[in-house]
Amino acid sequence: MKEPIIIIYATHWCGDCIRVRRFFRQNNIPFEWIDIDDCPEGERFVLETNHGMRSVPTIVFPDGSIQVEPSNLQLAVKLDL
Repeated sequence: MKEPIIIIYATHWCGDCIRVRRFFRQNNIPFEWIDIDDCPEGERFVLETNHGMRSVPTIVFPDGSIQVEPSNLQLAVKLDL
């Protein structure tokens, strides 16, 4: 059975997105990266989730919860680090 994975909706040029990707990599947390500049479905999800705003990173966790533009501290708390 495949383990549930965290999905990060982001862009390659966004400073917060780069920070979040670094945080996940440094903590060896697997994730799927969806660049909304290259994925219309991903962009649509972000727009719908954030009431028409293109707010990234938008992170979807396996439990269905979502964090938008979280700090490293918010991520650490969510992930019990």
